Amino acid sequence: MKCQFCSCTDSKVIDSRPTDDGNSIRRRRECINCGRRFTTYEKVELSPLFVVKRDGRREAFDSQKIKAGILHACDKLPVSMQQIDAIVTRVEQAAYSAMEGEIASEKLGDMVMSELKELNDVAYVRFAAVYRKFTDVESFMNELQKLVDEKM
Repeated sequence: MKCQFCSCTDSKVIDSRPTDDGNSIRRRRECINCGRRFTTYEKVELSPLFVVKRDGRREAFDSQKIKAGILHACDKLPVSMQQIDAIVTRVEQAAYSAMEGEIASEKLGDMVMSELKELNDVAYVRFAAVYRKFTDVESFMNELQKLVDEKM
């Protein structure tokens, strides 16, 4: 590993431990040349996953897009960043565990909606309004009625 201070390629590992989410290893290193310490992270390289959009286009999976949509839906609601990050992690793991190399955007949206339904009703409805592209009040009210019926 290359030292960020002196660019020497010789370093020794002082400490190694898993990160909080368990998806990577945090390594504390010391440069042999300058003696300064720095941290590196080791993560499993995932095979590429592509999202198949409604119009048939394919694009690389980006968990930050999911996070941005959830953040927008949860704006000004009592939802913590830890809860949002947990949803993103679960959706990402589910998408990769399918092991198909690609996933339909509708399936991703359904997974996010399912998670938001458990977390916060308002966030769920906000996300559904954008995801399902409600074009009139009637379709929006139908979705709200389904939510109310499930809660009863």
